[in-house]
Amino acid sequence: MTVTLTEKAEFRLRAFLRGSAKDGEETTKGIRVSVKDGGCSGYEYTMDVTSQPQPDDLVIQQGSVLVYVDAKSAPLLEGIVIDFVEGVVESGFKFSNPNATSTCGCGKSFKAGDCSPEGVPCS
Repeated sequence: MTVTLTEKAEFRLRAFLRGSAKDGEETTKGIRVSVKDGGCSGYEYTMDVTSQPQPDDLVIQQGSVLVYVDAKSAPLLEGIVIDFVEGVVESGFKFSNPNATSTCGCGKSFKAGDCSPEGVPCS
């Protein structure tokens, strides 16, 4: 399983995770990445902070950030690159997914071949 965080994404996530730790506490928190049915293209990316993986999660170390990947989402996330972009109009995490056959204009939703569920409009 390959999930890549760019240097900027790893820095942002590392800073966020350290900021969420209690004073003097060494954090074991990580980021759980998965996909769910939704968005305008069919699948929607999710990222959540978690202290431990689910029993079937895949655990990947990216620099000093633990990335937990939902096992059901793993085939749709294989090879994904997660970046952090900063701009005047928009800032946030950007997903470059080699499995996506099309993406929504918002960048948070994608379709993967013929296996995507029916898309719903972006909100």
